[in-house]
Amino acid sequence: MKTEVKNIDSLKKELSISVEGDIVKNKFEDVFKKIGKEAKVKGFRPGHLPRDILEKEFSTLACEQVLKELIPELYSETLEKERLPVLDLLRISDVKLERFRLSFKAEVEIAPEIAVKNYKELKICYKKIKVTADEIKRNIDSLKESRKIDALDDNCAKGLGYLNLEELERAIERQISVQKENAQHNELERQIIEQLTRDLDFKLPQSLVNRQLEDLVRHAKMDMALYGIPKEKIAEQENELRKELEPQAKNQVKVYLILSAIAKKENMVLDEQMPHKVMEFLFKEASWEFREESPPLGTGSNMGGNYGD
Repeated sequence: MKTEVKNIDSLKKELSISVEGDIVKNKFEDVFKKIGKEAKVKGFRPGHLPRDILEKEFSTLACEQVLKELIPELYSETLEKERLPVLDLLRISDVKLERFRLSFKAEVEIAPEIAVKNYKELKICYKKIKVTADEIKRNIDSLKESRKIDALDDNCAKGLGYLNLEELERAIERQISVQKENAQHNELERQIIEQLTRDLDFKLPQSLVNRQLEDLVRHAKMDMALYGIPKEKIAEQENELRKELEPQAKNQVKVYLILSAIAKKENMVLDEQMPHKVMEFLFKEASWEFREESPPLGTGSNMGGNYGD
């Protein structure tokens, strides 16, 4: 097999792949054998069709099957041989197949080279979680308003599934604390991501951006449908959705690629859990600064753990 790699731009390459001899010949032999077992031609039993008739009647089908099987095999071998960080196969072109020779070109998009550094020297500010009596009171008042209750007492608390009012207040306190912890976790992620991306500027692979944008648009359309918005209205807003969500898609892809670059440097497995494992690693390596005040509810990065994977 002969291969040639040509740069189209910083993220695109053209692979010229050709092979001849026994590889192509043997693939044709295998394909014709498979076709011959099932081929139906008047006057002949399946599996007993003469080779010349088989080739005459089914040459087009055989060529299609050879290409279907051999191109993916040769493409995979080329990626392994050239060790290219391919993200997407953009197109196959210039396919030429003869009885003993196959050649084609594959245009691919590759991952950018990202010079990540100082990622073990990040600084994050952690605020102590506190739940005040006023916050608990506000939640109890909201509970009373939602159920038209004048005053909460032990009997009302029992009606809500608690032993008494004190247990209800403790449950509300835990709920507020969990909300604040989640908000703070999002804020810590935001701080890390802001520092990682601050001085890194590189071209984003359009295939990844498109894939992430499609995912965001799909989820947005699902949310709209759940709110009862008619299908035709959702369809009318799709182009506007894409414009609004494209910056978010680009940011998520950028973060994902940076985390991938860190994972490679730290010899981590690039699986579905990679972004979360890298974030855990960065949390452990970071310098922490503690403050007394707790963050208000509703703050955070809103990343939702979605880094474009």
